[in-house]
Amino acid sequence: MACVPTPEERLAIDVPDAGAVSGAYARPAGADRSIVIAHGAGAGMDHPFMVGFSRAMNDLGMATLRFNFLYMEAGRRSPDRPPVAIAAWRAAFENAVARAPVGEPVWASGKSFGGRMASVAVAEGMAAAGLVFLGYPLHPPGKPDRIRDEHLYGIEVPMLFLQGTKDPFAAPAVLGPVIERLGDRATLHVIEGGGHSLERSRKDDPRETGASVAPIAADFMREGR
Repeated sequence: MACVPTPEERLAIDVPDAGAVSGAYARPAGADRSIVIAHGAGAGMDHPFMVGFSRAMNDLGMATLRFNFLYMEAGRRSPDRPPVAIAAWRAAFENAVARAPVGEPVWASGKSFGGRMASVAVAEGMAAAGLVFLGYPLHPPGKPDRIRDEHLYGIEVPMLFLQGTKDPFAAPAVLGPVIERLGDRATLHVIEGGGHSLERSRKDDPRETGASVAPIAADFMREGR
């Protein structure tokens, strides 16, 4: 029998001095952890990948809050500058913390840009229990010399990198040394043949792709490492 989807509550999340962004919160019965999920640069919180991942996390007993960045909310194409994106991240994270029981671990996650901004927010003090990267954009495509990694080394919480071996934003030869330098804080889970959205083929259903990596993320969160 198919699982009955956990009901979602649609939210308006206030970002101080910037406006409000949309959010979607779901808390299954018996949830013991929460995860806040940010979208990538080109698609918002209701992209099928985001919905598939969130719904699957609910089925695995995790509360989820996914949200839009301000530029996406306003219908603009260019992503927000880091200070603005981080302000939205903090607002969404604080919203999730307020909804969770006292002491419940609240994690931060994101696809590409959303994950990178989560890591910067955590490096600057956002108190996430850990980070789950759904394709970390380590460098621009074809530019492995422009590595976006310096802030990662100041992060002390567990980090899970879900990365495709064919991701042009994270060449394995570049990502490997970063993971090694991060040591026990970082775990790399390789999606063999996966692209930047973890897809193995253009024919892959992004909702199913998102759902397929949820068990890996949930297991990592419960292990707390």
